[in-house]
Amino acid sequence: MKERADVWWASLLRTQFEDKAVDVAWDEFVRLFRAKFIPEHIQDRVEQEFLSFTQGSMTVLEYEARFSELSKYAPHIVEDERRKTKKFVMGLKPSLRTRLVAFDHRTLDGALSAACRQEGEMEQYLEEKKASQKRPAATFQRQDKRRSRTRHHSDQQ
Repeated sequence: MKERADVWWASLLRTQFEDKAVDVAWDEFVRLFRAKFIPEHIQDRVEQEFLSFTQGSMTVLEYEARFSELSKYAPHIVEDERRKTKKFVMGLKPSLRTRLVAFDHRTLDGALSAACRQEGEMEQYLEEKKASQKRPAATFQRQDKRRSRTRHHSDQQ
């Protein structure tokens, strides 16, 4: 594949850029590369996967890594930082999403950081809850404290 890509790029430089020293923006290179080497139906499928992608059972960091990978196939959505951030937040587990959505994060880094903190807090809470359930409940024994009351009959008779 690398050799094919090298041949393609050299040919592209010769034909489209007329062998001039040209600075090609990375985004443009990626667009041209995908058009050549990734069939359109596969690009469409991966874009659809991105559009319906949610966290599921992944950790926040695992979700973010896959989100970033898939987002490359939907540049029209992720080119705007706010839209990308909103898509990220809306794909989180409901328990995290409800905690983050009210804060209207403007950057993916901000939303990611908040999601990681929330995930950590939730894990700590669940660990504490689990630990408290493992401890045997303190047993209280009711002691019958009947005291025999003896009257001192001295001096009464």
